[in-house]
Amino acid sequence: MTTGGPLAAKAPFNLKATVRVLQRRPANRVEVLENGAYRRLFATPTGPALAEVENRGSIDTPDVHWTIRNGSGDDEQLVDRLTSMLRLDLDPTPLQQLAESEPALRPTTKALRGMRPPRFGEWYEAFGNVIPFQQVSLEAGIAIVGRFIERFGEQLEFDERRYHSFPDPAAVADARLESIRECGLSRTKAESLQRIAGLIASGELSEARIAALATEDAIAELKELPGIGPWSAGLVMLRGLGRLDVFPPGDVGAMRGLNKLLRLESGDELAHVVERFGEYRGYLYFHALGRSLLDKGLIQPAPEP
Repeated sequence: MTTGGPLAAKAPFNLKATVRVLQRRPANRVEVLENGAYRRLFATPTGPALAEVENRGSIDTPDVHWTIRNGSGDDEQLVDRLTSMLRLDLDPTPLQQLAESEPALRPTTKALRGMRPPRFGEWYEAFGNVIPFQQVSLEAGIAIVGRFIERFGEQLEFDERRYHSFPDPAAVADARLESIRECGLSRTKAESLQRIAGLIASGELSEARIAALATEDAIAELKELPGIGPWSAGLVMLRGLGRLDVFPPGDVGAMRGLNKLLRLESGDELAHVVERFGEYRGYLYFHALGRSLLDKGLIQPAPEP
């Protein structure tokens, strides 16, 4: 049975730009943008559920709706997850105003108008979307994670397309290490992904417990996990828990993109800009990613309001 309803979204809201930044690349197996609608397969206790989100209005007058296209699950839980992932609960005004206060950022800020800084959909997904990307290109990381998803995630055929959910940590914890490595991971990365999967599956590493900590304490605890250094901990906090007060330290791609955007010549200058953004410094990371997607034609500039 198909179920659905409206989702509250304060204007402006740019669904396409938000999903593109969530995907990082269209080859993402889990996050699907098709004909203007966002589709995502969730693994639920009653089986896989294919959720769809579309904006039937515009960026400035959003009319956002969710639908379960196939499968079943706890509707309230799925709605909460979609709201959290797309950051529909976030007021975009302070972010927009702060970004526009930097003259060099204004053209990009206007082009990305309504883009929210999204979160990964599941707790284990934050680690599974960070560890494989360590010291490899974005394209290589996407390919590795794609194989990981195909091997260990659930699948659903619908509308002449195959959809994938992100792997359940219990499935990874119980897998042979060699089968994880065959996705293209080094032994160290495969062991880290499996050990963290076991900690999450057992309840020892809970999202709620880490989310309840102050940012510095949470980062310190994450860095105690196998395979998690400062950069990885920062990304887990930013993209996994939505902590916008975190800018991942040493993120070469984001720093290079921001230096170009802001026309800066030194890391010290960039550090000053990051600090000026204060509790929203993580938004700069999404700005750099959004600019690169604009340049590739994967995000279309928002129309003038």
